[in-house]
Amino acid sequence: MQGIDPRAFVLGLSAIGAGIAALAGFGAGIGTGIATGKAVEAIARQPEAKNDIVNTLIIGSAFSEATAIYGLLVAIILLLIKIV
Repeated sequence: MQGIDPRAFVLGLSAIGAGIAALAGFGAGIGTGIATGKAVEAIARQPEAKNDIVNTLIIGSAFSEATAIYGLLVAIILLLIKIV
């Protein structure tokens, strides 16, 4: 009986890892959507605080999208792995 080729095993696990890393985009999208909804609610309750709320929303969205970009970068790196 023959075992699994180690290179094929690592490449297969890299593909699975890339898929899991790409899921970071879903979390970022959901988080940004929830934050935007809450910001709209906050502005509706206190219109005079609009500038502070929008500034906080933009900073939070930037952090959220940064995690999505990191996940995409990890996924791309894992897909480009070549075993020598």
